[in-house]
Amino acid sequence: MSDLATVALQHKPGDDVIDAAGQRIRLLSYNIQTGIRTTRYSHYVTHSWKHVLPHAQRFSNLDRVASQIRDYDIVGLQEVDAGSLRSGYVNLTQYLGEKAQFPFWYDQTNRRLGRFARNSTGLLSRFNPTEISEHRLPGRIPGRGALLIRYGTRQDSLVVLILHLALGRRARLRQLGYISELVNEYRHVILMGDLNCRSQSAEMNYLINRTMMQEPYHGLHTFPSWCPQRNIDHILVTPTLQVDRIKVLNYSLSDHLPVSMDITLPESIHLSG
Repeated sequence: MSDLATVALQHKPGDDVIDAAGQRIRLLSYNIQTGIRTTRYSHYVTHSWKHVLPHAQRFSNLDRVASQIRDYDIVGLQEVDAGSLRSGYVNLTQYLGEKAQFPFWYDQTNRRLGRFARNSTGLLSRFNPTEISEHRLPGRIPGRGALLIRYGTRQDSLVVLILHLALGRRARLRQLGYISELVNEYRHVILMGDLNCRSQSAEMNYLINRTMMQEPYHGLHTFPSWCPQRNIDHILVTPTLQVDRIKVLNYSLSDHLPVSMDITLPESIHLSG
């Protein structure tokens, strides 16, 4: 399928704080809705049972997702299941990792609904992390988390944060306050996920004003996948990372479209498998 939107960014020497250029890597953030394909609003009602019960098309749809993500280096997944009744007790992060031939996968279960669902955030990676930590995000309703992945030594490390924020603005602001403190501990940071808020919203401005994070391009619409009108899926970076290209991919296998980004790392950072 073709790209829905592509932005290639031009860089001029001296314009920013990017270090000498080094390794280039490809990033992807994707809310996969536990492998449920949604193509119209009515499916939220007629297909609602798929969120708690198994169905035959889930894995054929996930196989198509796997074929689309296999060319990326680091993939952040939202709305994954860690193995419950609805997924046939299969860990979907592991399933996608094996199907797309990623050597490393990891997931964080944030909410358990008995035996029916284990809502998770997932990582697929071509590189071996140095450290992974799970963080519980604040909120009146528990069940939101942040996955922090660190590559390399602490002095020259790359940190990736994968998030799925709350639906309510007040909760999102609290969660981004927590995230800001994590971000500010490191120099080279990538933040990706379903943030449930638009570019230049109060929440995004709050995050950007409290950190060095930046969103290189605004307004790439990802939701709903069949008629994208809202940009609630994002990849942000610190200014030490050179952003070469940003894309929204026209893969209508969920109710969200994935966002991809190509970046060039500082010469001091080298990732290896």
